[in-house]
Amino acid sequence: MSARAKRLFKKIISYAGIFFFFLAAGMLWYQLRNYSFGDILNAVFSIPKRNLIAACVACFAGYLALALYDFLALNYVGAGTKVAWWKWMLAGMLGFAISNNAGHAVVSGGAIRYRLYTRWRITGGDILKMLTFSGFTYFLGCTAIVIIGFFLIPRDILNQSAGVGLGALFVFCLGVLLAYFGMTVFFHDKQIKIGQIIFKIPQTKTAFLQTVLGITDSVLAGMVLYFCLIPFWHISFGTYIGLFVIAQTTGVFSQVPGGIGVFETVFLLALPDDVDKATVFGALLAYRIIYYVLPLIGVGGLFVIYERWLRARVRKWRAMAHDKGAEVVEKIKTVTHNVADSVANKIPHHKHHKHRRHKK
Repeated sequence: MSARAKRLFKKIISYAGIFFFFLAAGMLWYQLRNYSFGDILNAVFSIPKRNLIAACVACFAGYLALALYDFLALNYVGAGTKVAWWKWMLAGMLGFAISNNAGHAVVSGGAIRYRLYTRWRITGGDILKMLTFSGFTYFLGCTAIVIIGFFLIPRDILNQSAGVGLGALFVFCLGVLLAYFGMTVFFHDKQIKIGQIIFKIPQTKTAFLQTVLGITDSVLAGMVLYFCLIPFWHISFGTYIGLFVIAQTTGVFSQVPGGIGVFETVFLLALPDDVDKATVFGALLAYRIIYYVLPLIGVGGLFVIYERWLRARVRKWRAMAHDKGAEVVEKIKTVTHNVADSVANKIPHHKHHKHRRHKK
């Protein structure tokens, strides 16, 4: 590929998010054109408090699972014992809180991880490996849920969403999952060099943990929306989670920040005709606030506290170093002065002694 073609490809990728955002916004307007903004707000405020509390608990558990992505990735690069548990939890939760809202997970979440992990003596190459490994972990969980959800989603919903190509998506996910596990069985511990970075194919046990963690993360994220949704739409969780993961994965690959608009559009398209779409959109809005906005505020606040604490320690270390330096300088001056006095006192006595011997 020529340099010009590469630049064109990068521009297409960068502008794809804008295109999909406006496309999703137009489709959302078409889906909700018969409802007013007041109808949607009423749907948000009509969600029972116990459901909102359950959604918040599921959100907290989900971000704990997201932090385990970093723990598993640290062990993959052989740095599991170098970083304290609270550090990888902070980096994992903050990285995903930012990337979930800003999109472009490698850039947005990777930047904050680079800032933190380089302080904790993790190299840039290992951080890149961690980001790649975490991306595979998420992808494996999504593929597994899509495969399971394909058998749980009723046929009428599949036929209604035939244009999305769910059958082809199922075959693709099954092929990817089998290929990855096949690599871990036959080529584990082998190395693959991509550019200047050497990746090691993980063992089957690690791949299994990746898949389980990815499934757990997606299920907990889905439970946040499910608790907000079930007061308005009675749907089995098995059927729901398949739809949720398809909508979420579509939002991720659209490159739209947070998948906003794309996620909602895919989800609304799968709704039966007898479901009130304004109430469902209200539940989607509540899910956005709980799963995206609140963690960003909470974990972002913890990060600010950590940064201030770290700066206070650096100032304290500098002050201590300055005091120690002043003490060392004073000791050097004292020793130098004492040596100078001793030399000065010895020189005249030595000369006088030589003069007496000369006279004799």
